Amino acid sequence: MDEILKGLRAAAEPTRLRILGLCAHAELTVSDLCDILGQSQPRISRHLKLLVEANLLQRNQEGPWAWYRLPEGGAGSEIARLIVDLLPPEDRRHATDLRRLQSISEGWATRVADYFRHHAGDWEHIRALHTDQERVDKALTDALSGRPIDSLLDIGTGAGHVLLLLAGQVPAAIGIDRSREMLQVARHNLFRAGHRHCQVRQADMMALPFDKDNFAAVTLNMVLHFADRPDAVLAEAARVLRPGGQLVVVDFATHDLVALREEQAHRWLGFGDNQIADWYRKAGLVPSRPRHLTGGELTVVLWSARRPANDTAAIDSAPSKKRSTKSTKTDTAKRRRA
Repeated sequence: MDEILKGLRAAAEPTRLRILGLCAHAELTVSDLCDILGQSQPRISRHLKLLVEANLLQRNQEGPWAWYRLPEGGAGSEIARLIVDLLPPEDRRHATDLRRLQSISEGWATRVADYFRHHAGDWEHIRALHTDQERVDKALTDALSGRPIDSLLDIGTGAGHVLLLLAGQVPAAIGIDRSREMLQVARHNLFRAGHRHCQVRQADMMALPFDKDNFAAVTLNMVLHFADRPDAVLAEAARVLRPGGQLVVVDFATHDLVALREEQAHRWLGFGDNQIADWYRKAGLVPSRPRHLTGGELTVVLWSARRPANDTAAIDSAPSKKRSTKSTKTDTAKRRRA
C-alpha cells in the first residue's frame, strides 16, 4: 500500500502527469521534455527526480545524457501504466504534448536520414555480397519461434533491425550498442513503429550491464566479426542467458575478402562451424546444427545454442575451477595424513 500511495502522490501534479504521458510513448531526455512542455531545465529535472524516486520512471545514463521511460517491471511500472491509461486522449494539454512529441520525432527523422545517407554506401556494399536480407530475417525469426520468449537482448543492435523484426514475438526487448548515433537511429525507428515495449541502451558487449540469468533469448546479428575476442563476447552473452534460454549468432562463414578488414573494419574474416561450437561449449552452452544461407560471395550462417535447462549455476568458469582445485588439494592432503 505504501508503494501505491508514494506513486499516486508523485503523479498528482499536472506537469508530472504530462511527463508520464509522454514517457509512455517514447524514451526522452530532459532537453526533449523542456522543448515539448516549454518549461525550464531545473524545473523539469526536479519533476523527473520525484518520478524516478517513486519508481514511476526509469532513468538510464548514456555519457552526458540521461534518458527517461516508464519502468519495465515492479509495482511502480503497474501504477504508471494504470495512470497513463486513464489519461483521456481528448484532453487538450495531453493532445498538444503528443503533437509536439511528433514534431520532435520529425527532427529525429531528419538526423536519422542524414546518418543513413552518410553510411548508405558502406551498408549497400556489404548487403550486395550476401544473400537477400529477407531470407536472413526469416531464418532468424524461424530460429527463435520454437518456444515462447518473454525477454530478448539484442547485442550490437545498431539501428534496431532485430528489435523491429522480433517485436511482435516478445513482450519485452532490449538492444545495446556502443554508438550513441546508432542508438538515436534505433530510438526513432522504435518510436515510429510504436514498439513501446522495446528499448535501447548504450553498453559494451564485453561487459553487459545486466545480472546473470536475465534473458530468455540473446541475439548477435552481424556483430561478432567486429569483436577483438569473440569467445569472450559469447561467454558474456551466455552469462545473462537463463537456463533453457537460446543464443543465436548471425554472421559470415569463413571467407577471404581481405578488403572488408581495411574498408569496413572487420576484425574477423568470418567464422567456422567448429570454431563457434567450441566457443559455445566453453561458455556452457549446447550448440545446435548451424544453418548456412548461400548466395553471393559471402555465406551467412546462423549458429544457435541453448543453455541447459537444469543449469542453475552462474556461467563463470574461472571461480569454479579455482574452487575445484582447492577442493582437490584438500582431499589429497587428507588422504596422505590418513
